[in-house]
Amino acid sequence: MPAPTLRVLMLTDVYFPRINGVSTSIETFRADLANEHVAINLVAPAYSESPPADRIWRVPSRRLPFDPEDRLMRWGDLLDLSGKAAEGGIDLVHIQTPFAAHYAGLRAARRLKVPVVATYHTHFEEYIQHYLPLLPRRWLKAAARQIARHQCNQLDAVVVPSPAMRDTLIEYGITAPMHIVPTGIPINQFASGNGERFRARHAIPADRPIALYVGRVAHEKNIDFLLHAMTFALWHRPDLLLVIAGEGPALPALQRQVADLRIDHHVRFVGYLDRKQELPDCYAAASTFVFASRTETQGLVLLEAMAAGLPVFAISHLGTTSILEPQHGAVVAPEDPEAFGKGLAELVSNQPGLARLASEGRQFAQEWSAPERARQLATLYRSLVI
Repeated sequence: MPAPTLRVLMLTDVYFPRINGVSTSIETFRADLANEHVAINLVAPAYSESPPADRIWRVPSRRLPFDPEDRLMRWGDLLDLSGKAAEGGIDLVHIQTPFAAHYAGLRAARRLKVPVVATYHTHFEEYIQHYLPLLPRRWLKAAARQIARHQCNQLDAVVVPSPAMRDTLIEYGITAPMHIVPTGIPINQFASGNGERFRARHAIPADRPIALYVGRVAHEKNIDFLLHAMTFALWHRPDLLLVIAGEGPALPALQRQVADLRIDHHVRFVGYLDRKQELPDCYAAASTFVFASRTETQGLVLLEAMAAGLPVFAISHLGTTSILEPQHGAVVAPEDPEAFGKGLAELVSNQPGLARLASEGRQFAQEWSAPERARQLATLYRSLVI
């Protein structure tokens, strides 16, 4: 006999068409939680291009002057639509972001007298300094820790995507129960890309090696490090091409950096790629995946690359550690640009090594399948509402 349907009110300050890891995580879990008899009513910001969708309540929002990609939901409308999304009964509230959605979600849970959980997606201690650079770094880190501690200790449970993030929150003084539930990936979606199609579309010769970065083109992703490393990699592999797939606020600065470094013919910005076809094709076209971010709470793109059979060459820090340290499909890269570039060139030139890593990566990615992670989250939900 199937379990009764669990009704969850989910609130977030960011969602598609805004593209980032939080949006991807929410959408991945929503799709698979339905198979676990969990019905999600999602409250999210309205964007000018956001189409209507079933069980999604869009809140009128305004742009943020210091971050034009994001939106600030109008408080009165947020409360009103959260109430409408909860009509018919809610068993649990799940908060995805720590801004307006957090306070509205906490308020809704108290009013409805149901448990409330939140996922801690973003390492704000390292992230926020890139967007408020005029304030002292020490002050920003202390404020981020204090806010996280205050918010998380108001919850019945905190979901974290990696052991490293759990340990970080323990250091903050968070005492609420914490549960490690990584975001899963749709394995089959990334295993069926057509690399020849991507290369033809972007006029890249079939024999030219590609180092690929996928993700937001944002300052906290440390893409400038990859550009510096490329100048050293080119000493050993002058035919190497770095493809950067994504969009974000750092794009103009990075384009200027490419020109200053005189590596225009070795770096290609291809923008946002559709996840259903273009992105799998891009993964399939590349020789290796490169990543240097130090702010990840999980590192979902590393698993996507592995599922596509693409060897990973990346810096291991915080949330990426649990993916990289087993070294199944991945090589942990040095944090020095010259050593990173030299190691990248050596890896790209090692065809037997690439083939071995590709096989290992596909197998390792199976352990992170989306349906299994949704099952974990559904089990947590049900343990809280009993």
